[in-house]
Amino acid sequence: MADRVTVIGWDGSPLTAAARSALSAATLVAGAAHHLALPEVPERAERIRLGSVDLAARRIAVHRGTAVVLADGDPGFFGVVRTLRDPRHGLEVEVVPAVSSVAAAFARAGMPWDDARVVVAHTRTLRRAVNVCRAHPKVAVLTSPGAGPAELALMLDGVHRTFVICEALGTEREQVTVLTSDKAADLTWRDPNVVIAIGGSAPAPAGGGWLLGPDPGPVRGWGLTPDAYDDEPAPRNAPPGTGASPAPGSPPPRTGESPALRAAQLARLGPRVGDLVWDIGTGSGAFAAEAARFGAAVIAVDADPAACARAEAAARRCGVQLQAVPGRAPSVLERLPEPDVVRVGGGGADVVAACADRRPERIVTHAGTRDEAEAVGAALAAGGYTVECALLQSVDLDPAAWSERDRSVAFLIAGRRPAP
Repeated sequence: MADRVTVIGWDGSPLTAAARSALSAATLVAGAAHHLALPEVPERAERIRLGSVDLAARRIAVHRGTAVVLADGDPGFFGVVRTLRDPRHGLEVEVVPAVSSVAAAFARAGMPWDDARVVVAHTRTLRRAVNVCRAHPKVAVLTSPGAGPAELALMLDGVHRTFVICEALGTEREQVTVLTSDKAADLTWRDPNVVIAIGGSAPAPAGGGWLLGPDPGPVRGWGLTPDAYDDEPAPRNAPPGTGASPAPGSPPPRTGESPALRAAQLARLGPRVGDLVWDIGTGSGAFAAEAARFGAAVIAVDADPAACARAEAAARRCGVQLQAVPGRAPSVLERLPEPDVVRVGGGGADVVAACADRRPERIVTHAGTRDEAEAVGAALAAGGYTVECALLQSVDLDPAAWSERDRSVAFLIAGRRPAP
């Protein structure tokens, strides 16, 4: 019975001597149709059309003879090697690699890719792959049927990207197309393909990189004061992001821009790569910029166009990008894509209830009074969320005299959707 399998990567170029030698001794060969049609595959060998790698591994495990698996590109890079090495199958894996399809795609485009994100898009992960394309200026997407260039373009509605679409790499049908994302949805594309999504406002790293993937950015620390994110920050007593102006003659609340509150809100939401964050009532844009620094896609919403501009400026200063949408909640939320986590900077229980209707995993907001906090908590509970509430107080001191310079008090209300 087979306890060893040789995995051969194929990128369209002639097979190496090691690959030809392994194939010549094979009694079982698994691969896609174009792999099995290669002249080096022995006529006498049993052939398995590779669909489910797990099923193929089971057949290889009980095969009496020598097994070879053919795969496109580097089979150890988002490829079949991971499944074949599953301890359940008891297989010893030897790999003969080739150039990965991602490396080949960037080579066709004539671009470096050490600063790119690489994601795999299946029907079940398509939304998260799209969120990565929203959040990062250079992303390679390994597509699959039902999660290809057209689907990516449709879900990126409102976000402009340039697509480099590489179809059938390494074959006689290879084709490379460059177009804007809004045009990709109108065309039919051949599988498999690789999509390079390029665009956004985040600057490219200067000089040579040192880290695979995006650079960490110029800003260090979290929960910073607004002036860390904007050269001309909003006044410290600016209203907390509802987009509405305070009543004439009344002092506006200050809790929404407290760095300590923002840090606590980020901790409750835990934004991460692949998430889409709504920041409703973005205010200074500091929360939106910090969420984007975690790698999440962010939509910053505010009725005040100046607040949207501040959010975009904060993102540029941090070397990240976000989408700013002017409009008043809750009506503006109807046209936004589904969120994973939501921060409500203002608007009260009505906006929180509208967000809860979209079923994000977590929602966080704040209130200035106990009555407001109770109303928000009731809205979250009615939406099926587990509610947490804490009273936060932060005091900003002048270290020269150790005197109080500013004080902020707020109720922090967080809702967590129970796991299904």
